[in-house]
Amino acid sequence: MTPEKIIFLIVAGATLVSALMVVTTRNIVHAAFWLIAALFGVAAIFAILNAGFIAVVQVVVYIGAIAILFIFAVMLTRKDLRDTSAQQNRNWQAGALIAALTFGGLAALFQSWEKLSVAAPAIPSSFDAVAELGSQLTSPSAYVLPFEVASVLLLAAMIGAVYIAFTRK
Repeated sequence: MTPEKIIFLIVAGATLVSALMVVTTRNIVHAAFWLIAALFGVAAIFAILNAGFIAVVQVVVYIGAIAILFIFAVMLTRKDLRDTSAQQNRNWQAGALIAALTFGGLAALFQSWEKLSVAAPAIPSSFDAVAELGSQLTSPSAYVLPFEVASVLLLAAMIGAVYIAFTRK
């Protein structure tokens, strides 16, 4: 096994553990910090896959903006940081079974997929990924609409956090 694969497995495992801790911890601030760790793990996976621009966007947008906004909203609106309600649903066994079956089905699908082990074609040295991404994000025939919808969604989340923080009592 190559060192790249070992590093990938370590980072993927840490990301999965962080994601599991997000949904199982009782303290909401700790859950936010575990979310930051999980998002950082995803950025590290992008970096391992030589997608440096997407890794930086992951850190700046998701960790630097959304997660920090979430932490500020929690800290501005907190009453009790510990959730005292029941943490498990009555039907958690059915959810766990469906998740295990979905994972098993995806694993079987990927095991039988012959193109999974095919190496990606070589990228010419003259290819400028950032310029191509910029033209795709601003082109009316490409991704300008989803890009604008995401910006409106982020603006609505920020306005909602400010509204919740400054409501009269």
